[in-house]
Amino acid sequence: MNLANKITLARIFLVPVVMIFLLVRFEIGYIHVGDTKLTISEIIATTVFVLAAASDGLDGYIARKNKIVTNLGKFLDPLADKLLITAALISLVEMQRLEAWIAIAIISREFAVTGLRLIAAAEGVIISASAMGKLKTIIQIVAIISLMLNNFPFSALAFPFADIAKWLAVIITIVSGLDYFYKNRKLVSVTRE
Repeated sequence: MNLANKITLARIFLVPVVMIFLLVRFEIGYIHVGDTKLTISEIIATTVFVLAAASDGLDGYIARKNKIVTNLGKFLDPLADKLLITAALISLVEMQRLEAWIAIAIISREFAVTGLRLIAAAEGVIISASAMGKLKTIIQIVAIISLMLNNFPFSALAFPFADIAKWLAVIITIVSGLDYFYKNRKLVSVTRE
């Protein structure tokens, strides 16, 4: 197994670590900043999430630079991304920092685009990540981090950064999903030309 795939696997193994530190109430201290109260375990979870999210770019860079792109990597990389984002969203719903319908909308889009890619693969077509899809991922990560940190440090300024990021993530997620389907509509049309 090459280094890029090992990094991707490490990202998968970090998913339960993020969830444990977010959802299990460890009594290891708090940090108060203005009206925001963060537990040390929330800070640990956020740090692990940031490292895991950052590893996504690293494994792809290493694979391309060293020309070690493999079928295993092509399978594991998007799986790792979806597991990390999905686990974080579900954890935030459990923590009552994110509305369930938003998590469902984002996760549904991921399933739908994955299904579209499977249809395309069956037809011998590869659907690469679009610029909008990459932007969607970045905005989702920023929104998740801001929700994990309960709007810190913006809460001290009474600025709703986490809410703005959350709504931007919902909008770009839906728009980018529709964009994938529009650009590949011939793959899913009932009557083929």
